[in-house]
Amino acid sequence: HDMENVFQEVRSDKLAVNSQMIDVLFQCLDAIESYLENVKASSTEGTQDNEAIIQALNALLEGRMIEGTVKEEREVIDVAQQQDYVFQALNHEFTDAELDLLKQEVEKGQKLFGFTIYINPECLLKSARAFLVFRAIEEYGDILVYDPTSQEIEDENFDLVFSFIASSSEREALLVKIAKNVSEIDEVLCEQIDYEEISGRTIDEEIINIKEEVATKTSQNVVAKDAPKNNSPKGQANAKPVTNRTVRVDIEKLDTLMNQVSELIIAKNSLVSISGQEGQGNQNQSFHEQIEYLERITTSLHESVMKARMVPIESVVNKFPRMIRDLSKKLDKKMELYMSGEETELDRTVVDQIGDPLQHLLRNSADHGLESAEVRKKAGKPEVGSIFLNAYQEGNNVVIEVRDDGNGIDVDSVKAKAIERGIVTEEQAESLTKQEIIDFLFLPSFSMAKTVSDVSGRGVGLDVVKSNIEALGGDVEVSTTLHEGSKFTVRLPLTLAIIQALMVEIENEKYAIALASIQNIEDIAVEDIKYVQAKEVIIIRGIVIPLIRLDKVLDIHRSDDFADRSEENLTVVIVRKGENYAGLVVDRLMGQQEIVIKSIGNYINNNKIISGATILGDGEVALILDANTVI
Repeated sequence: HDMENVFQEVRSDKLAVNSQMIDVLFQCLDAIESYLENVKASSTEGTQDNEAIIQALNALLEGRMIEGTVKEEREVIDVAQQQDYVFQALNHEFTDAELDLLKQEVEKGQKLFGFTIYINPECLLKSARAFLVFRAIEEYGDILVYDPTSQEIEDENFDLVFSFIASSSEREALLVKIAKNVSEIDEVLCEQIDYEEISGRTIDEEIINIKEEVATKTSQNVVAKDAPKNNSPKGQANAKPVTNRTVRVDIEKLDTLMNQVSELIIAKNSLVSISGQEGQGNQNQSFHEQIEYLERITTSLHESVMKARMVPIESVVNKFPRMIRDLSKKLDKKMELYMSGEETELDRTVVDQIGDPLQHLLRNSADHGLESAEVRKKAGKPEVGSIFLNAYQEGNNVVIEVRDDGNGIDVDSVKAKAIERGIVTEEQAESLTKQEIIDFLFLPSFSMAKTVSDVSGRGVGLDVVKSNIEALGGDVEVSTTLHEGSKFTVRLPLTLAIIQALMVEIENEKYAIALASIQNIEDIAVEDIKYVQAKEVIIIRGIVIPLIRLDKVLDIHRSDDFADRSEENLTVVIVRKGENYAGLVVDRLMGQQEIVIKSIGNYINNNKIISGATILGDGEVALILDANTVI
C-alpha cells in the first residue's frame, strides 16, 4: 500500500522519479518476492516486517530522501533484509555409521565441531563456494558428516545454507576464521559439540514426534512423499519450491499434434492390413508406400512436439536489465544494456540451463570489458558504456551474442599471464595464434582481474560457462578488438533429442555428423592438398580450410591393405562454426538420416569429438561426431 501511494504521487506528477526511488522500489519488490516464497514453502508470510522499507517509502512521499541521507536509509533497509542466521548442524539425523565415525574421532582425542554456512544470495556457483570451505577446513581436520550430502552439494541441490560436522585439534576461532576467508560466504556458525549429546538425539522423543507428524502428512498427501526434507527450524522457510515443470502451449499446436497422432494410428493400421494381404509384388509396393507415408508423419509429429516444447528466451533475459543496473552502481561505471531477439525460441530444457552462463558473460562484460567513465572520456568514447545481448535463429541453432564496446581483450596481457602461470613457455607462446591465446581465458582458475571482488577475480567463471554450454551440445567463441570491444557468441541446438545427420563410414565403422554444421561435401584431389605450418590444408573458393584426418583423431585401426590403396581423391565433409571451417576426411558417404541422440555417459569421456551415439535401423550402434570440437 505504501508503494501504491508512491506510484500515485508519481502518476499525478507530484513526485519526480529518481535513482533513489528506483532503489527503494526494487527493494520493495525483493521483499514482496520473499513474502511469496515464504507462502509457497510454509503457507506463512514469515517474520519480516520490513519496517525500514516502509519508512523509506514514507520518506520519499515527504521529500526527505535527500542526498545526505540516502546512504543511511539504504543501510537501514539492508540491515532489515538480513537473514536470521540459525545454527542447524544438529538438525541432521545421524545414521549408525556416522555415529561410529564420530566416536572413533573422539576416541583419538579429536574435538567435534558443527558448522552451518550461509552463502551470499548473489553467488552464482554455490557448490564451488561450498567445496572451497571444505578444502579450507580439511587442512586443519577431517569432515565426517555432510548435510545435505556431498553429492547434493556438488549438484547444487541445496539452498543457500549447508551444514557439516568436522573433527579437529585446532581452536574453534581459527576454524571459523579460515571458513570466513572464502569469498561469498555471508556467515559461519560454529559450535563445539558433545558426542554423547549427538548419540542421544537418535532416540530423542522430539525427533520421533517429528517423524510421526511427517508420516501423517505424507499419508494425507501422496504427492508430498518426494518433497525434499526441510531441516529448517520452526518458523524459518528454507525449503526451495519445486521447479515449475509445466509449459504453456497454444491450443492450435495441440490440435495439430492430435491430428498427426491420429494419422500415425491410421498408417499403423494400414501396415497391419497390408501384412495380411496376399500377393507378394503388390504387397511390397504398398508396403514401401506406407513406410514412406509413416516416415513423413513421424517427422511432422516430431516437429510439432518440438514446437510445443519451445519457449521464448525472454523468460531468462528479462531479469538482466535489473542486474546491469545493480552492477552499474556496484562497479561505479555508467552502462546500458540493449537486448534484441527476446522472442527467439529454444527447447525448454536448454532455456532452463542457459540463464547462469549468460548472466556470467554479462557480468564479465560489465566488470572486465567496460572501462570507467573517465577512461572512456579520454579515449573519445561516450561516458556510458554499452552492452548488447542479441539472440536469433540460424539454421537448426540459436545464436546468442553478448557484446560490449569496452576495451577488448589485451592478447599480450593474456599471453604474459599464461607464461607467468606456467601454462606455456615463452617459445611456445610465440607460435600461438590470437584465438589460441584468447582460449586461455576458458581454463579453470585463470583470471585477468587484478583484485578479487564479489563480482569477479576468483578464476571461476568462463571455464564453467564453457563446460555448461558444451553440456547442452553448444559452443562458445570469442572475437575481440583492442580498445573497441569484445563479442562472445554462444551457439545452442534447437533440440537435444532428434537431429538430421549425415552418415559416414571410416574403415568399417559408421559415424554420424549433424547436418546443421555441414557446409558442403567436396571431392578433393590428393595433389591439391597444401601445407601451412606443417598442417594439411585445402583451398576452396579462396578459403583456406584445415584438413582433419578422422581416422587419426579417432584412432581407428586401419586394415593391412589400406597402405596398398593408391587413392587419387579424398571425400571431404566441410563443416562450419561461425566464420571458421574444417574439412573432415571420410572413406564413404552413406546418406542422410534422422537419428535419435543417446547419451553415452562417462564410457567415452576422453575424446570430446564424440558427443553421443545412435542406434541404426539394423540395430548397429553409430557414434555421433561433434564437428565443433575440431574447428
